[in-house]
Amino acid sequence: MEHRQNAWLTRAKIFLGRLWPHPLVVAKKQIVLASLGAAFGLVVTSLFSRWLLGEVNPWFVAPMGASAVLLFGVPNSPLAQPWSILGGNVFSALIGVTVGLWLPQPAIACGVAVGLAIALMYALRCLHPPGGAVALTAIVGGAGIHQEGYYYVFSPILINSLCLALLAIVFNNLAGRRYPHPLSAAESKPAPVSFDVPITRDDLHDALLAGQFLDIDEEDLQALLQQAEQIAVRRQQTTAN
Repeated sequence: MEHRQNAWLTRAKIFLGRLWPHPLVVAKKQIVLASLGAAFGLVVTSLFSRWLLGEVNPWFVAPMGASAVLLFGVPNSPLAQPWSILGGNVFSALIGVTVGLWLPQPAIACGVAVGLAIALMYALRCLHPPGGAVALTAIVGGAGIHQEGYYYVFSPILINSLCLALLAIVFNNLAGRRYPHPLSAAESKPAPVSFDVPITRDDLHDALLAGQFLDIDEEDLQALLQQAEQIAVRRQQTTAN
């Protein structure tokens, strides 16, 4: 009995330890760039929307705040690429408007819209978390958005997304970041690396600090390297046989 209690206490302690906020492995330079880039992108996007539309409302740029965190804070993430913000936001807006027209119950419509938006973003390779907020805004954004109908997809969603993506391309490249991040088929890929020395957690920590912010911690990265090593060993064994 006492052994079970100790086991439960240990598990509870481990679980509570996971809830404690862990430090982000990111260089101060990247924090400054992310903050300046997001501020710059949202200010320009908001001003451009106001100039183009003649007025400004909170919903014009509200979902774009989350997009800015990704585009300028984690520009190497697959969720932050230009196609992700354009396709993710636009298709989510289309789904949100359509579901809102067909399902008059907001509670049901919200769940259906976000669920369909996620499925479509996966299918079209444009997964972008703020797209969920865009779909919700089309349903619960109020009478002003409902009156817009499908025009909401074009203005403000497409306009703001396109503006923010273009600004992210300019800013990130001026800041020395590769953006869009994926290498094209014409670019040479990094050659396979064989490690002659063990890679420690501290080594991974220093490597993460030396580059752009990655949405992964040292433990997950170390586990990923170990898994990749095991797969490589199995591949070599299969080839040898």
